[in-house]
Amino acid sequence: METNQYLEVFLDESREHLQSVNDHLLNLENNPEDLSYVQEVFRSAHTLKGMAATMGYEDIANLTHKMENVLDDIRNEKLKVSSRLLDILLEAVEALENMIASISSGGDGKQDVTHLVSMLEEIGNEDALSSEKRSKESATKGQGSESIILNEFEKTLINESKEQGFDSLFIKVTLNDSTVLKAARTYMVFDVLEKLGEVIKSEPSVEKLEEEEFDYEFSLIFLTKESPEEVKKKILKVSEIKDVSVTKLDSFTGANKQEKPESRQSNNKNKGNSSKSPKVNAASTKTIRVNIDRLDQLMNLFEELVIDRGRLEEIAKDLNNKELSETVEKMTRISGDLQSIILTMRMMPIEQVFNRFPRMIRGLAKDLNKKVKLDIIGAETELDRTVIDEIGDPLVHLLRNSLDHGIELPEVREKANKDQEGLITLKAYQSGNHVFIEIEDDGAGINTDKVINKVVQNGVMTKQEADKLTDEEIFQLIFSSGFSTAEQVSDVSGRGVGLDVVKSKIESLGGNVSVESERGKGSRFIIQLPLTLSIISVLLIEIGNEKYAIPLSSIIETAILHENEVLFAHNQNVIDFRGKIVPLIFLDELFEIQDQKENDEYYSIVIVKKGDKMAALVVDAFIGQQEVVLKSLGNYLTNVFAISGATILGNGQVALIIDCNALIK
Repeated sequence: METNQYLEVFLDESREHLQSVNDHLLNLENNPEDLSYVQEVFRSAHTLKGMAATMGYEDIANLTHKMENVLDDIRNEKLKVSSRLLDILLEAVEALENMIASISSGGDGKQDVTHLVSMLEEIGNEDALSSEKRSKESATKGQGSESIILNEFEKTLINESKEQGFDSLFIKVTLNDSTVLKAARTYMVFDVLEKLGEVIKSEPSVEKLEEEEFDYEFSLIFLTKESPEEVKKKILKVSEIKDVSVTKLDSFTGANKQEKPESRQSNNKNKGNSSKSPKVNAASTKTIRVNIDRLDQLMNLFEELVIDRGRLEEIAKDLNNKELSETVEKMTRISGDLQSIILTMRMMPIEQVFNRFPRMIRGLAKDLNKKVKLDIIGAETELDRTVIDEIGDPLVHLLRNSLDHGIELPEVREKANKDQEGLITLKAYQSGNHVFIEIEDDGAGINTDKVINKVVQNGVMTKQEADKLTDEEIFQLIFSSGFSTAEQVSDVSGRGVGLDVVKSKIESLGGNVSVESERGKGSRFIIQLPLTLSIISVLLIEIGNEKYAIPLSSIIETAILHENEVLFAHNQNVIDFRGKIVPLIFLDELFEIQDQKENDEYYSIVIVKKGDKMAALVVDAFIGQQEVVLKSLGNYLTNVFAISGATILGNGQVALIIDCNALIK
């Protein structure tokens, strides 16, 4: 079978299933008695196994098969959920993720999973003796219900289905003694039944039926609205079926009468869900998966269109032709809508980045012998796909930093009258044209004395100079290249490859990172990122003969100022902006542009902000608001101060885009 054409779909769906497995295993750890999580993990593992086997990835199929066996034992209450069991399952998930990553990068997806498989088999056998004992006991008790053992989840499912009008049927199928392909016959029976309802249990298990590990009989618990006679008639149409017995199963109705009010509530919820489900299905059929490269290509073409639109606007203005102006105006409106749609298509919830952190924090906390809870807020916040792809590594670094340097050991926290379990909060939210991501911990905070000692020790500055620094300035030192306060080099930190990399990565995305900290109370890293990197709204301004663009997201307002209103304080020009002293920056001096204008007693200023800090930029003239395509300056101009990129205007002129964040440092 030619599988290359299905590879992308396989990879996408595998990642989704692995994420689902990961999430539900972590939920199971917090609620070990809730077997509905096991059911979800089992479904995803089973689907993944089927897909991998179809695509020819044997190692993935083998590992997921062993996982299924363990999960089957858990949902049948033969195995108890334990920390060790979850460790092994999560390790298996990690191995599966590696194999999927290998296939994604052109590899064969092969990995030696012998060790994991033997651990899964071992844990499956550990409880064999006691499970056998339980099976015998349960089988004796269950003879009245046709000797199939049901767990609490399945019993609840039967009761709730009954209230929705479904009958629970016990079906016993006997194959002819001469049947050669027993698995194929069971598949055909399942195929018939899935069109009539839902099989919730089989004895032997589905896996054993697939591997033909049964004689010639198998039993099923089946939920349907069809009559037993009709079900029996349809099963008998499958060839090589010797006998079928179908009986209604009512054993659990009486046993759950006391739970009826609750069941009704959940029933009502289910009814609500079931009434909505057709709409959900209808919506899902209208979505398609699109390769991100195609979206990038579409975006690039649209960027060219925006540049040409600007050119057309200029021509229409010069020619002063009414019909041309109207056409350009209409084109501007349509392209504005088009831009909005394309940008929306590229926006993705940051959830897919955040989802990988709970498992990472769990593993790291165990390695460091710390107790920590990760609280995730705002995972639904949307961000441009380009940023999503890049932001993962900096966040991993900051979270590891919070856990290693921030959160203290349980005994230390107890001595400091804190809860033994530390808290790390990962929060995302949108504000204006920016998305903010905060990583906050309730740990020890930044030890400023330790930072100063390290800086002095490294010869970066003298003790006298360091003593003059404010706390905020000291916090910024931790972003210096090669800086580390870790006493010992470990797998987590201490190699001096640290926050400077985080900072440069975030700045390369057009964002910035700041830190707040209080000794003994904890630290908070705040990352500010632009919503999108490609098309931004700017205010075009003029300095001398040159045009510059200031992003509207950084502008508070524009104003005209008389020179008498300029004050002088702390060796620089400042203005009083609504009771706040704001530094005045003359852009012509900053960018060394020859001023060709006559002395004017009035200044045109643009008030810009970065967080709660402000600055007033003096310009020669305001040109107007415009949407422009942000273009990188390329590798030759990486260190141009206070310039984040360039754009091409409608008349073909290049305008540099001012990085206000750099100016307000």
